Amino acid sequence: MTLGFTPAVEIYGANATLLNERLVSWVHTDASGIESDKIQLIIDIDGLEGLPSLGGRIGFRVGYQETGLVDKGVFVITQRKPSLYPLQLSLTAMSAPLSVGDETGFRQRRSASYGPITLGALFRQLTMKHGFSPRVAPELESKKIDHIDQSNETDMGFLTRVAAIYFAVTKPIKGLYVLALRGQLTSISGKPVTEVLLSVTKNNRPGDPAFISAVLDEKAQSKYQGCVTTWWDAAAGKQRTFQLGVAPFKTLPRRCQNEDQARAAAEGELRRLEREAFTLTITCPGHPDLAAEGVIHLDATWPKIMQGRWSVNTLTASGSRAESYRCTLVANCLDPSQ
Repeated sequence: MTLGFTPAVEIYGANATLLNERLVSWVHTDASGIESDKIQLIIDIDGLEGLPSLGGRIGFRVGYQETGLVDKGVFVITQRKPSLYPLQLSLTAMSAPLSVGDETGFRQRRSASYGPITLGALFRQLTMKHGFSPRVAPELESKKIDHIDQSNETDMGFLTRVAAIYFAVTKPIKGLYVLALRGQLTSISGKPVTEVLLSVTKNNRPGDPAFISAVLDEKAQSKYQGCVTTWWDAAAGKQRTFQLGVAPFKTLPRRCQNEDQARAAAEGELRRLEREAFTLTITCPGHPDLAAEGVIHLDATWPKIMQGRWSVNTLTASGSRAESYRCTLVANCLDPSQ
């Protein structure tokens, strides 16, 4: 990868000058699913009167002076933790449009029924009421849902569960909410994004700024080779089962509304089991283009068993005055047969 040599971060928005001048260290956590991005800032408050206010909006950019910074979006300050020694302030900020008061009920659990409806329409209905601008992958837009129940779930938790039926993911970022297939190389704006290429240097060793470490968790053959789902046959007035694969079977606990939904749930679960048989944890130099649900490509400089395309599940980026910009990511193989 081609990166600069001088890590740089920039905070903009509320109290930007103060935060930039007094920033000691930072952590940016990017996760898939219903979790919003968050940043944690450690600020030197020695001699400072007054603190940044809860609810303040701050933006965050990270990268290298030589190659430029990447905007990670706007965050809302949701927590402050001053400490006496050292005299510092820990700030936690969550990806907007979350707020302390949660006026739209983003974190509220509720029960409801939907259908007949398309997956795209359902996704738009529930995300727009929380102030997000929805983005739906064309492949998922017209998926038909005859009937589905939301049972004591947050809207976003419910959408994440529904998306999983179709081997898709949901992701809040920068005021948008995206629904896309796993590993799909499309940004939330619909423009292609660069697949991040990671290479290992010839003299890869601790202490080197380009040092990369990795641990591959290759599970033994999954104990499940098939999947069983149940669905309600309204015409016959009884519950039926749908079976996919061979024994041993994994039975999903939640009953589907029809046979098509049961089939989609079984197919999605088997794909998930196959994908998660390989989990790779990588610690590498900071790369501003890395993101949860993004794709990395490990080239021929890696051991053969690790080469190929991987989908990032979680990403933690961090930096400080004492340490350089580093990233730790957990990824699953997009092609388990490689």
